[in-house]
Amino acid sequence: MKDGAMASAVDGLKQRFMDMSQPDDAGIYRNGSAKRKARTELAMQCLTELWQEACKGVSFSVPDSGIGFASVGSLARGQLGPSSDLDLVIIYEPRALNDQQLNELANKLWYPLWDSGLDLDHSIRTRAQCEEVTDHDLPAAMGWLDVKPIAGDTELIQTTATSILERWRKAARKRLPELLDSAKSRLDEFGRLQYINQPDIKEARGGLRDSVLVSALAASWLADRPHGSYDEAVERLLDVRDCIHLAAGKDTNLLLTPYQAKVAAMLGLADPTWPENERAAYSIDDLQTLLARIGRRISFSLDSTASRAEHSLTHEKPRFAFFQMFSQRAGGRREAPQFDVVAPGVAKHEGELVLAPGVDPAKNATLALRAAVASGEFGLPINPSTLVNLKNCPIHDNQWDDESRELFVRLLACGPELLDVWESIDFVDIPGRWMPEWLGIRNRPSASAAHRYTIDRHMVEVASRLTRETPSGGRYDDDHFKALLLAGITHDIGKRAFVRDHAAEGARHVPVILKRMGYASEIIDWVTVLVREHLTLSEYATGKDPNDPAVAEELADRLHHNKLLLDMLFDLTRADGSSLGATAGESITKQYGWSKWREQIVHGMYAAVRAVM
Repeated sequence: MKDGAMASAVDGLKQRFMDMSQPDDAGIYRNGSAKRKARTELAMQCLTELWQEACKGVSFSVPDSGIGFASVGSLARGQLGPSSDLDLVIIYEPRALNDQQLNELANKLWYPLWDSGLDLDHSIRTRAQCEEVTDHDLPAAMGWLDVKPIAGDTELIQTTATSILERWRKAARKRLPELLDSAKSRLDEFGRLQYINQPDIKEARGGLRDSVLVSALAASWLADRPHGSYDEAVERLLDVRDCIHLAAGKDTNLLLTPYQAKVAAMLGLADPTWPENERAAYSIDDLQTLLARIGRRISFSLDSTASRAEHSLTHEKPRFAFFQMFSQRAGGRREAPQFDVVAPGVAKHEGELVLAPGVDPAKNATLALRAAVASGEFGLPINPSTLVNLKNCPIHDNQWDDESRELFVRLLACGPELLDVWESIDFVDIPGRWMPEWLGIRNRPSASAAHRYTIDRHMVEVASRLTRETPSGGRYDDDHFKALLLAGITHDIGKRAFVRDHAAEGARHVPVILKRMGYASEIIDWVTVLVREHLTLSEYATGKDPNDPAVAEELADRLHHNKLLLDMLFDLTRADGSSLGATAGESITKQYGWSKWREQIVHGMYAAVRAVM
């Protein structure tokens, strides 16, 4: 303790957490749920004893009623990690103790915890102050929906917890937009768990924070939460969090590169019989795949729960105007739902895209493409249940017609909307059924320090940045724009494990993919050249002299002296460089990304090559 007078119940608690969290003899972190339960029970036991010590150690008599000790956050949820901080609160009635007594009691609690090395988030509040904070602070409200008594006046804590929950339920209808906006803000800041090479597994979309949001929506009674595979995903993500704590030796949710091989090994993703370099490479890939599966499951669960909550609000209004639901014209029957058909088989309903009445996905191979295009062009999400139904479409990678080819290009031309649309259809495994080669790079992390995103997410980003406008101010015709978009979505398709020249490998895959899809031979040739040369313009600009006629002539030869191919290569290079999302700081961005300096030198090389054409 602070005064060193006696041993405390929490002495060595941090080390005990670590000791009881270690992997087994094989290095595998097993039974994570049981370990979290054991850590929680140990923490609650030690904190109860600490309360008793504190009450004995103060200079006044602590009353049996009117003041209590409680946990919130991960401790209250039973999700305590090996290095998690403790969220603790003293709740009191205003007349139970004066300020001096409260401070003395608090010091007897907080200082032993600090001295033990534990991170601590602490507060002292009346019941009214607890309610006020949760009424006005959305993040606080999320954490305070789980309040667990530790010691003291447990009835006071229970009534406070009940009051906070009741107020949340009453206010949830008004606060739902705020809650969903908070999820959108985090998505913009932290990205999606499945696409980030070094993700924050708490704050990224599909992370632990979203699981708290799902519970908050369920607690509001606006919608039930999913179970089964969702619960398994949350528990597995908590296992990942625990392993990060063990690898880092501290409380962090960032899965940084130095931790990834260790975390993957603790999760049992590495085959110990492989050579060390292969073991590390494959296990990190497997870790990314695991996170992608978890992130997609949690994201989808949040989206579907939020969708049901929003629909419940929409249908709540008629309940208060019962007689408005009936009309004499309808013969006393409830009005049918209104569907606005926006594409064959696809309709708009209450701000989402759904299947039109009577449509059977199992009989329509192009329905998934139509829904995706409508989502991108109208900026509307596909209803989660509709997404699941689209899995029943009889999609075959070798059965493409003129309509499906044109729909695929329209999807790629949706601009920024493509990112969310592709993510939604990828959750139900549709892109891999269009292009089986997609599965080879799906969720694969990039080995380059320049890339923030996984390879698949990067290619979608590149495609989303391509437009019809040429570098010279003109506009591409339909065929050239089509080729440019197809090059964007396939340019890194060759980034497989242990492939040294991914551009050449991609150029080997592209003709196979596009011939199977049935695109014209001229378009296939253009795309193949663009994929093969998608690094060339940038490499020439940074490594060769644009004023040397032989250099420009050499690059012109590689592009068959085709000015439009050169224009397309410049646009692909610019989209590729500007979508890297480097995380390693300004130096990485300057070296690999699309800075003003890089655009200037690449444009200089482009101009030199165009001049010799």
